[in-house]
Amino acid sequence: MLDDLKNETGQLQDKAKDLGKLLNIINKKKTLGKLEQEASDPKLWENQNKARKLLQDKKVLEKEISTWETLLSGAEDLKTLINLAKESDAADLSKELAELKNKATELELAVLLGGEYDKNNAILSINAGAGGTDAQDWAQILFRMYSRWAESKDFKIDLPDISYGEEAGIKGVTIIISGPYAYGYLKSESGIHRLVRISPFSSEGKRHTSFVAVEVIPEIAEEVSVEIDPKDLKIDTYRASGPGGQNVNKVSSAVRITHIPTGIVTQSQADRSQHNNRESAMKILKARLYEMMAEQHKEKIDELRGQKKKIEWGSQIRSYIFHPYTLVKDHRTNTEVGNVQKVIDGDLDLFMEASLRRGTK
Repeated sequence: MLDDLKNETGQLQDKAKDLGKLLNIINKKKTLGKLEQEASDPKLWENQNKARKLLQDKKVLEKEISTWETLLSGAEDLKTLINLAKESDAADLSKELAELKNKATELELAVLLGGEYDKNNAILSINAGAGGTDAQDWAQILFRMYSRWAESKDFKIDLPDISYGEEAGIKGVTIIISGPYAYGYLKSESGIHRLVRISPFSSEGKRHTSFVAVEVIPEIAEEVSVEIDPKDLKIDTYRASGPGGQNVNKVSSAVRITHIPTGIVTQSQADRSQHNNRESAMKILKARLYEMMAEQHKEKIDELRGQKKKIEWGSQIRSYIFHPYTLVKDHRTNTEVGNVQKVIDGDLDLFMEASLRRGTK
């Protein structure tokens, strides 16, 4: 077994070197050095948009370089340990090899994340479709699923807006997921998600099918100038509310912005500050307006969010089946997982990896 481990580790070592070339690590180290110099400039925060962009780029490079260095040095160290090891050490060494292989997979995906906006933060919207209360409950389950996935990556989650259902679940929610390549990973989640289960809201105990739409767009407001005439905006304030319409704020801090020429509506009620909610709603509005501008070019809209479909039967990208058997199947890549609970607990990497490897949008 030690001979097999030695061979695999040697192959992994060669792969690490190849990945270093593909990722252009040498040049990225030089770029990181320049960003570190700029980040130390006391005047950096005089332009907050530029500062945030710089720090985000710096974080992306740091993570990529660190992962590659860990893989390369880890493979070298493991090869040395195997040469000195006894057969009884094989199990522990196998675990170390498996961990390094995961690092290699992460870097392989980084090679595929080369889209124009892949490294950006993601604005993810979830909206219940056909299925009534079950669909609203399904929307809340997906909200939890994506939150769990983001937490597993140590990504930051902001919740500018959420609309609760009358009986259970949520009608819709918008979340901003911030982290290296958040949009690159999440872009393949755009589409209709179908749930099949025994409805907990039906006394008849029958199988029920629900549909929820997920839309993912890159956060681009800080990089791309989108001109908005203040005269084109209708801004309303209202009291933020909780489940069942319960008021959770005694003042009108929630903000709804309507862009009159396009009819786009964005809103934010997460913060107690009306000013902060307005900024958040404007950020989402700018991203959606930029997306609308991109729709003028078919290839661009396909890249950003894929073709829009009705939230109903026959248009789903993925099915989650709880009854009469358990299965999650992505209909674009044919990727299947039998453990539904594991998936809705946030384990989505297999589906994202399959989409990236096959170029699925």
